[in-house]
Amino acid sequence: MALDTYRRKRNFAKTAEPSGAEPQEAKGDSFVVQKHDATRLHYDFRLEMDGVLKSWAVTRGPSLDPAEKRLAVHVEDHPLEYGGFEGTIPAGEYGGGTVILWDRGRWTPIGDAAKGYAKGHLDFELDGEKLKGRWHLVRMAHKPREKKENWLLIKGDDAYAQPGHGDVLIEDRPESVKTGRVIAEVEDEAPGWSSKTGRIDPPAKETSPFDPAKLKGAKKGKLPDFLRPALATLGTKAPKGKSWLHEIKFDGYRLQARIEKGAVRLLTRSGLDWTKRFGKAVPAALAALPVETALIDGELVVESAAGASDFSALQADLSEGRADRFVFYVFDMPYCDGFDLTAVPLRTRKDALRALIPDGGTLRFSEHFEADGDVVRTHACRLSLEGIVSKRADGPYRSGRTKDWIKSKCSYRQEFVIGGYVPSTTSDKAIGSLVLGYYEDGRLLHAGRVGTGYSASVAEDLFRRLEAIRRDHSPFAGKLTAEAARQVRYVEPRLVAEVEFRAWTADDNIRHAAFRGLREDKPAEEVVRETGAPSADPAPAPARPRVKLTHPDRVYWPEDGVTKEGLADYYSEVWRRMAPYVVDRPLALLRCPGGIVEACFFQKHGWKGMSRSIRLVADPADDEKLIVIEDLDGLIGLVQGGALEIHPWGARLGTLEQPDTIILDLDPGEGVSWDAVVAAAEEARQRLEAAGLAAFLKTSGGKGLHVVAPLKPQAGWDEAKAFTKAIAEAMAGDDPERYVATITKSKRKGKILVDYLRNGRGATAVAPYSTRARPGAAVSMPIGWDELASVPAANYFTVATAPTRLARLTTDPWADIRKAAAPLPETGGGRRKMG
Repeated sequence: MALDTYRRKRNFAKTAEPSGAEPQEAKGDSFVVQKHDATRLHYDFRLEMDGVLKSWAVTRGPSLDPAEKRLAVHVEDHPLEYGGFEGTIPAGEYGGGTVILWDRGRWTPIGDAAKGYAKGHLDFELDGEKLKGRWHLVRMAHKPREKKENWLLIKGDDAYAQPGHGDVLIEDRPESVKTGRVIAEVEDEAPGWSSKTGRIDPPAKETSPFDPAKLKGAKKGKLPDFLRPALATLGTKAPKGKSWLHEIKFDGYRLQARIEKGAVRLLTRSGLDWTKRFGKAVPAALAALPVETALIDGELVVESAAGASDFSALQADLSEGRADRFVFYVFDMPYCDGFDLTAVPLRTRKDALRALIPDGGTLRFSEHFEADGDVVRTHACRLSLEGIVSKRADGPYRSGRTKDWIKSKCSYRQEFVIGGYVPSTTSDKAIGSLVLGYYEDGRLLHAGRVGTGYSASVAEDLFRRLEAIRRDHSPFAGKLTAEAARQVRYVEPRLVAEVEFRAWTADDNIRHAAFRGLREDKPAEEVVRETGAPSADPAPAPARPRVKLTHPDRVYWPEDGVTKEGLADYYSEVWRRMAPYVVDRPLALLRCPGGIVEACFFQKHGWKGMSRSIRLVADPADDEKLIVIEDLDGLIGLVQGGALEIHPWGARLGTLEQPDTIILDLDPGEGVSWDAVVAAAEEARQRLEAAGLAAFLKTSGGKGLHVVAPLKPQAGWDEAKAFTKAIAEAMAGDDPERYVATITKSKRKGKILVDYLRNGRGATAVAPYSTRARPGAAVSMPIGWDELASVPAANYFTVATAPTRLARLTTDPWADIRKAAAPLPETGGGRRKMG
């Protein structure tokens, strides 16, 4: 039945929430927004449909700014009677906390509501006491490990919109539209209050859904103050066989949650109490679990918009005192309710833990995979994840580092001791690079420098910390070379940095390194060189450019910490793959010499001070010369000039008037879901293949996808443009609700622009592997059609993550693009592929 999930999650003997009548045939038009102070404060947005209230939990509340897309997690249907509920849900019950009726009124769908809801794009108007005007609910693409649907709630651009002031109603109108009271006035009425039943007596805490005494291997025991965590041994490959479970390796802080009669402590892997560092939501969620005492092992992370854990983002949130994005993934439970479970087989411990963790929210259960380990690892690496941890399914929980847990990484990554720093060349209050080392037999050995990965604020914070521990002499064993010691200010070797790098050099220095954050949970004296290796051989050493960078520590992407040097390192890594798409082709550039936060401008011709490694060639149709590069030095010359986007022509110099590439740029308008963009790419592929062309795919690094077809350079620009125009117009004509072929902005809302204008003479599209001058430092990434379903967003791959993917790819998805070139068909660009 429609309300089964709602009722299953609630004990109506303990909570005053309405159980609700069964849905009726009558179709109403009510909507409510309930402000709900539970594990974390959020707003429950509910629309009456099909006799129930379709419901979404909006984490930050509705925004009146059309530019702000608020996450709305789709939750279970609620009964219509819930629209009048206001009061207290007892602690320990699902959603325990305080609820007020923040807004209510009527809603009117724009178009067919049932079709819009099923499609994942619902347009409607609200006429509430607070919220009014046009709104959109848009379903996002499903991400790995998610059990619920994530949608976006977006305000339409109308007379009720408040650009730049999206939270004005939330801040100015916090009261209930039913009673005029605010959250604090309701929650203070201990032991609870409900507008329906009056006071609510606090219920006894729910008991555990399993009996730990019945778990094979469980022994009675006292809850320890701290249990040294189980640690994984670094392996060169993922183990094979049915005796192993494989989990995604998270990129955060390993924590042990100690629960004792409602009191929660979060302990680092060395036993430090860091409970206060992570806000209130995670401890509150752990305290609400149906156990009296427990030790739960997990990893606290911050996830990127695309759903991957991001240690740099976690560090940034901690430094800013922000706690609203923390998620605690739990993967083991060595103690529960009076029983020591360390001897219980892992699979049984995980099953017991899974039974405790509610779906969604701040606490997440770390799912595992039972496929072959190499298959799981390969998939993780292709998605630029850090790696996997493989665990013996029947293994006990053993403290310390054992071979019961094996970690196989997708890239080189480990902790290093900071032994010095080089000041920034652009700021007198920031570091430019760190000088690193590791211990061996009590001696600190030099390991090289890391000069990228710092946001502007992190570089300044590191400067303050390191200045406070300056010393006059080197802490490293042995004398550094003159080059290694150049401009170094030495420090006491106390701080530990986590660093990702591509490989070790012959002289035992790390190559192409990027800072990922400080590891304050690990003592410096425990940092040694990891003796294992990533789960595949490292990529060949990239070519070394000869172009010298000035101000290599200039930050091009301030929030993401990508410096000029970091961008040059990235392009050196991807050069072998990128070269065919940018060499000997005219280029248009988006230059941002001061980084993305300062002025950016397009550049199609040469400029004063341009690197000598960049060529200028004559354009037969124009007096201005064209920008061309012919090698890696030319590309690094573009980096030196602040070129953050590279857009090549679809033709090479030798056949300048006959394109060898055409492209369909699928650009989603406001409110279009990622699933719709994926479907559009598949349709474009079918149409190209029906016309006799091969179709290749890449992310744009922005919002959409590019479907690319290689040509034999025979037809001219006009013919190429006419062919792609026919495809775009056919897609728009066959499905005008989904596609549009005109670039007019007013016609693009809720639709995908099939942009064919990239195929005219002098028109360009962003190059494969090029960065984008937008927050996030995303890149345009070639992907295989078989990967499309697992890539969650157009900006998923970044400067930080792309090299990991490329180093572990066994096959280049675009390897055969030139072999697949065919003549441009004379007709057929608009036909669908049949059958």
